[in-house]
This record gives sequence, C-alpha cells and structure tokens, in this order.
Amino acid sequence: MSSSMKSNRCLYVASFKDFLESSQNEVLGNIIRSYHGVDQTTTNDAWIGEIRILHQILEQWKDEDAFVIFEYAIPRLGKRADVILLLKGIIFCLEFKVGKKDALQEDLEQVLDYALDLKNFHKFSADKPIAPILVPTEYKRTAGVLQNSAYDDGILNPLIAGENHLEEVISKIVEQRQTSYSSDSWGKLWTISPYSPTPTIIEAARALYSNHSVEDITKHEADNVSTDATINHILDIIQRSKEKGEKSICFVTGVPGAGKTLVGLDIAIKQTYKDGEMDKENGAVYLSGNGPLVAVLSEALAIDSQKKAKAKGIKKNMSDSRREVREFIQIIHRYRDNMLAKIKNPVENGILEIDPTKAVQLDKETGYGEVEHVAIFDEAQRTWTHSRLANYLKRGGTYGNKLKVLNFPVSEASFLIWSLDQRKDWAVIICLVGGGQEINTGEAGIAEWIDALNNNFPHWKVYISNKLTDPEYAEGKVNELLEHNQNVTYSEELHLAVNLRSFRAETVSSFVHSLLNFSTNTTSLYNEIQKKGYPIVLTRDINKARAWLRQQARGSQQTGILVTKVAARYKPQAVNVLASGDENAVHWFLEDKCDVRSSNYLEEAATEIQVQGLELDFACVLWDADMRFEDGKWGYYNFNGSTKWRIEKNEENRKYMLNAYRVLLTRARQGLVICVPYGNNKLNPEGFPEDATRLPAFYDGTYDYLKSLKIKEL
Repeated sequence: MSSSMKSNRCLYVASFKDFLESSQNEVLGNIIRSYHGVDQTTTNDAWIGEIRILHQILEQWKDEDAFVIFEYAIPRLGKRADVILLLKGIIFCLEFKVGKKDALQEDLEQVLDYALDLKNFHKFSADKPIAPILVPTEYKRTAGVLQNSAYDDGILNPLIAGENHLEEVISKIVEQRQTSYSSDSWGKLWTISPYSPTPTIIEAARALYSNHSVEDITKHEADNVSTDATINHILDIIQRSKEKGEKSICFVTGVPGAGKTLVGLDIAIKQTYKDGEMDKENGAVYLSGNGPLVAVLSEALAIDSQKKAKAKGIKKNMSDSRREVREFIQIIHRYRDNMLAKIKNPVENGILEIDPTKAVQLDKETGYGEVEHVAIFDEAQRTWTHSRLANYLKRGGTYGNKLKVLNFPVSEASFLIWSLDQRKDWAVIICLVGGGQEINTGEAGIAEWIDALNNNFPHWKVYISNKLTDPEYAEGKVNELLEHNQNVTYSEELHLAVNLRSFRAETVSSFVHSLLNFSTNTTSLYNEIQKKGYPIVLTRDINKARAWLRQQARGSQQTGILVTKVAARYKPQAVNVLASGDENAVHWFLEDKCDVRSSNYLEEAATEIQVQGLELDFACVLWDADMRFEDGKWGYYNFNGSTKWRIEKNEENRKYMLNAYRVLLTRARQGLVICVPYGNNKLNPEGFPEDATRLPAFYDGTYDYLKSLKIKEL
C-alpha cells in the first residue's frame, strides 16, 4: 500500500523511498483518486509515462530525505506543475511532454514560469536553487551545459532532457548545486508552504474561471485577507433576496489593489455557473465602463474556454466561447443601451416608462427587465451625473449616431437601479466602490447612488461597508445621507482592507505619488523600493530601454512601452501608438512573443486608456513633452497636430494629464524604465531648429528632475 501523504496543493506527494516501493499502478491510482477533473485517456497516459520514467531514474537517491510531487498547483498561473522533486536542497521543476521529440519555446517558457512563480511567491522556495527542466521524452540530444541565469536569483537557465538523459541532468545539478536544508521545512511542509501570489487581473480571471477561489489565487498567509468572506457574505445576500423576493443593493469598498474587481468577477462566475453548467435562471453580469479591460478579459476567458473544450474532446467554435463569456462580462454602456431601447421616447413628465411596443415581457417574474437577477458594477462611483447623461443622450451618443433620448430625467445610477427594478421577482446590485480617486467631469460619485435609493427606490434593501463613511466616499457624508433610510445594514465584511497586488515593492504607488507631487521623501522611497528588488531606471535612449526590458523578462513575463494619450512626438523613437479599438488592446495584451501585435515587440505603445486596470511585468514609460518640469513645477502642453506645442490652460485637463502619468508609472509589476528623450538639437542649413517640436529644452528639465531623485541611469 502506498504511503503517499495528503495535500490539497497536489495530487500526490511521497518520499522517494515510498514512491519507489509502491507499484506504478498504485501510484497512478492515488493520483487518479485525487483528481477532480474529467478522466481522460491522454492525461492517464501522460501520468503512466511520468511514473515509469521516475521509477527508473530515482533509485540512486532512494535513501535520501527527498520527495516526489505530482501535479503541484501553481494558483497564480491557474496551472499545475507536472512533477516537483525535492532533492539535496534543490527544487526540480519538471514539465513532461510524453511522446514528444521536439522542444518548443512555449513549453520552455511554461516550465520557467513555474520556477519563477515558486521563487517569487513560495516561502520555502525563496532561498533554494530551482532547476526548471523540460522533458520531451523522445528528445535525443544530450543535455546542455548547466548555467546560472544572469539574474543571480538561484534559478538555473532552463534545461531540456529526453527520457534517456534526465537522470544524467539531475545528477549533474545535484553535484554542482546541492545546498543545506532543514528537514522540518522540507517535504511534508514544503507542499503547504505559505504562498503569496499576486496575479495579474488576466491570470486571476482565468484561475477563477477554472474554479479557483479568490483567496486561493491571491493568498497572503500573513495578512487578514477577507475576499472569500466578502464573497460568501454577498452570495448569502443574493440567496436571501431570492428567497424573500427582495430587491437589494450592496456597496463594497476597499483599499487600492484589494481585489474589488476579482470579487466582482468571482460573484459573476459563481452565480452564473453551477456545477459547471450555465445557470441562466439565477445568473449575474459583471459590468464595467473600462472597454479595453472588458475586451481583454473576455477574450482571455474565451480562449481558455476553447482550450478546455478541446482538452475534453468537445468541438466548440471560438464564436460560441466568446458569446458564452459575454453572458456574464459586459461593457456597462451596452447594458444601459439595451434598457434605453425599451423606454417611451421622448420621456414625458420626467417619468421613465416601458414602451410595450418596444419590449417583450418574457414572463411575470422577469417583467421588462434584463434576464440577469444580479448586476455587478465595477468602479460604481464613476457612473455619470444626470446632466452628463442627459446631454449625451440628447445628441445621440458621442458621435450622434446612436439612439437619441430627449428630456432624459435621471442620473446613470438611478437608471441602472430602475433597470433592475423592472424585474418583478427579485434583484441584487453589487457596487464596487473605489475611494480616494480623482473624479473626472461628469462622474457622479457614490452620493448619486444613495440619492437615487432615498428618493426613488425606498423599497430596496441597502447593505454597505462600515468604511463607506470614510472621507474619500461622498466627503464622509454617507451616514448623513442614509440617516432616514430604514433599510440600511452595515457590515464589516463589505470592506476589503488588504492590498493583494504588493509584489516586490509595496511602496511603488507611494513613490510615484511622491515623484509627481515633488515630496521631500521621494529619494528615500526610491531607495526602499530598490532594496526590495523592484528596479526603476532612467535613460534618454529608447533602444537602451528596449534592451533593458528584454534583458529583464523571462518565461512568459510581459513587457511593453507606455505613453500618454496626449503624447505626440513618439514616432522619432520608432514607436507607434496603439490604435483605438478594444480589439487592438486584446492583441497587445494577449498575443505571445511570436506575434508582432504583442506588447513584447516594443513597437506599439499603449496609452493610459488602454492599460488602466491591466498590468505588465516590466514597462517603459516614454515621457513626452506634454508634461514638463519647469521652474519647480509641472508645465502642461498639448500639440496642435502639426507644428507646435500649446500651453494647456484647462485645469480639469491638467489634472487628467497628471493622473495619466500616475497610471502609466504604476502599471509595471516587477520593474520600470523611464525614457526621457534627448530631443533634437540640430539646426538646418538656414540656422533654424531641424525639429522645433522636439527641442532639448522640452525634455531636459524633466530628465534633470528625475536624475536629481537619484534614479539609477542606464
């Protein structure tokens, strides 16, 4: 009988001795019993091959304090490493390609990603050598030379070994790299090591879609992470509203990076999918005004849906996968437009009414509402004021080619509540509320939601975070605004207090804020960040910046160039700005390093509009002449499109320009290079500037300011 240990992080873990003394069928049986996926012949065949090979090559280390682990979960990536070997203080990551004779770049990147993930986020791996090995079992070439990577972090350059050379490779690594280890943190405890991943929003969405929980993929053992408690609390409110036939609204607050979007996505997925099947009867929809974010997430999940179907042998068109994902992730304006198409137009007497000639009442429960019972509004404080929405609809949208609605009587928040209120049975709205953010013109803030509830929807139950009373929310007047509302319930579980994105340097956002506001502690914050291993460097040469990015990124880590949307003179740097249109952002973020549309090609730069809410591993911010350091403060300029820069006088636009740099400077998860060009100091034959739009004076002040902060130069 096998004496493999139990672990919810993997399908099988045992000492080398126990593994080798168990029959191959016994080991396979243990793995299959732990596997909760769909049983597949190809998966079983792969395990049989892996077990057979390891039974042959591990015999020489049978009596070592060593362990073999099958299918170890890498939650940040939403994947499992085929095999982990813990031997002589070394962690071996093995990615098997049973029956394959070629080594593919994407497979090599995959095993390197596993190694990087363990090094960065797995406590008991942080100080150990890690050896990533790709094992195409029929690979015939001999093993390569062992090399430390250039990054001096204990991860070996990935190796490739076929079945016949794997033992030789492991022996060489053991001979050269063995290190001391403590038996009380090895083996049994290694599999349950504290694990603090900080996934990108794309990685997290994919993992959620694969039935992980938010805490599973963002776990910080040392912190009081409460995302799952918040999700369960909201799911209870949804269930209670259904059982009692109530209309309810929840306000969820959180510190920046606390995972509000993840909470919203998780609720949408859990409510929409029950036991792996779509539950349209009780479904939810996640709504956001961030078009690129919605497009990128939707496409990423559709691609995953397609891959899962293929793995199960199910034929599924990509268009069907996209349609399925769009059932529960949508752009908020499309949801709003669906309901606008149902109202009497023009609006009379300031009252919204359904026009029965334009809408079908599906059944007495649904009424004229949309099919979803639950709507999740991300960045709910950004919904539009009455005046902005009314003016927009009066002219028929941005370009005058959409539905025109005259005399529109309410704010966007009020209209969205009205839309859900059209359901006759029950409904729940979840508002994800960001605090401490600059509100742009026409964005209403959270007070507009409360005003609508008080005046127009007094029958709705209100569940709010007790932190919604803080000054950054409705200027601290939330309690006052809700004073006479009898349906309010306060709950600590509706506030997310822990930042989940703090990877390498928790003070990056503080440093950026300090840099942009000329604070005296900027250099000390910079030094603190450098000590934590988050490099921020400065250059005037875009090609040096590109070389630095390529040198930093390993595996599938993503790089990209960023510029503000007001930037104008980037073409001399051999940089194009990514064209508008959400499909361009999809390609930029999701294509791999072999596709010229990928951000990794470092040819097309994204703006703050296209990257807000999304992240890169390493980024270059190309600092143009739109915002310049002049006489101890920022000077703001816009380009006339042909010959010169003009001073930007509009205070609202200046605030937005500053915030644009704030967004760009905080998009990199692992490192940042800032490139401030030299400009063009050449004169033409007549003695005039060769390019008056790129004079060195436009850039030198900014560069000198950043250099004065002691930022390291390339």
